[in-house]
Amino acid sequence: MDHSTSLTQHIHASPDKVWAVISDIPGSAGTLSGIDAVQMISEGPYGKGTRWKETRTMMGRAETVEMWVDQAHPPRSTVVKAHQGGADYTTRFSLAERDSGTDLTVTFGADVVNPTALSRIYMAVFGRIGLSITRKALAKDLAEIAAKAESL
Repeated sequence: MDHSTSLTQHIHASPDKVWAVISDIPGSAGTLSGIDAVQMISEGPYGKGTRWKETRTMMGRAETVEMWVDQAHPPRSTVVKAHQGGADYTTRFSLAERDSGTDLTVTFGADVVNPTALSRIYMAVFGRIGLSITRKALAKDLAEIAAKAESL
């Protein structure tokens, strides 16, 4: 049971500057208003295996999720994964140089692991609402990443 969405934002900054923003996990709470706090678990530069706990408030409820970098190809793409509440989450950031700037595409997907009959019904009823809320949050994140990268 896979649910995904994808959005693209053109940023008037080089891929290197955009990469600097999206790979700055310790500074992400200062860049993205949707993040309440970040706690680094691993040390060292951003790359495959980097781990952290991220707290976000969505729909009035704070959730802390452990996240990790599954793939990193600077400054072209990165994949971040998380597992929470019976679902695997994947977020892919893809950067493409265009018109003296960068197209940043974020693709977010959720895959429910071993779905029950009840979870299938829940996703059928509430899946679109959740996806709509997620798209709004991603659009806001992209705009804030753009503002930060353009200010560097």
